[in-house]
Amino acid sequence: MKLWSIDGNRQKLDGGAMFGNAPRALWSRWAAPDEQGRIDLACRALLASPLAGRTVLFEAGIGAFFEPKLRERYGVVEDRHVLLESLAQAGFRPEDIDVVVLSHLHFDHAGGLLSAWQADAAPSLVFPNATYLVGKRHFERALDPHDRDRASFIPALPGLLQATGRLELVDGEYSRTLGEAVRFHFSDGHTPGLMLAEIVGPIHSNGHPHGGVVFCADLIPGRPWVHVPITMGYDRNAELLIDEKRAFLEDMLARDVHLYFTHDPGCALARVVKAPDGRFGTTHEVPALHARALAA
Repeated sequence: MKLWSIDGNRQKLDGGAMFGNAPRALWSRWAAPDEQGRIDLACRALLASPLAGRTVLFEAGIGAFFEPKLRERYGVVEDRHVLLESLAQAGFRPEDIDVVVLSHLHFDHAGGLLSAWQADAAPSLVFPNATYLVGKRHFERALDPHDRDRASFIPALPGLLQATGRLELVDGEYSRTLGEAVRFHFSDGHTPGLMLAEIVGPIHSNGHPHGGVVFCADLIPGRPWVHVPITMGYDRNAELLIDEKRAFLEDMLARDVHLYFTHDPGCALARVVKAPDGRFGTTHEVPALHARALAA
């Protein structure tokens, strides 16, 4: 199996919102803001093939589905569908994608499922053959959003996914579609039922998988958020997220599971380290993956 990092449309968002409880004097050391106080963010997907005999795309980024006014409001940089261009550069067509795994359905993670905006044209799904995996509890949230994050959802998307007849709602550690090749972890601090997908590595002598890759989604958007106290203003429950993140990082460190970041503009993959004072950090940082073997 090989792994590719697949770049989607980039985004610029307010740094204060992205670093919630951290003052600008601190977070500006990690991400330099522009004149409007916005920081650069990637919307990076992960492609794995063959995985459980399939070509699997983890997430789809923000895409280009927004009309021009909303594209400017939400800081989407490019007006074309960068995800599809990046897939083509890696040698894959939309028709080649067998499975799309979605951590959640906020627009910056799922908008890339949709065709680019055209005036007077309804959006459509761009992956015609894919089975879509979404956490069951989160899909229920998407059908009836809370006011806290209602604006983060794409109203038409749940219906489009259901209409394919290829939607699997995941409610446990493993899915029917991918079996034991991908293990799912769940988190509620950012949004209810956030689903973190771990591509399972070899089984260690202790009987536990070791050395895989986990898609961190919005539990840990990038390297600065590996520091446990750092959360986003977009998180629904910061204290819960901190507790979830600490337990998650302890587990990934113990099993040497690599972290895959969707929003870090400079780093796709890294290993977890822990300092003597208990602070988590990263090492062996990799900016991009090009047909990289899982164990590499």
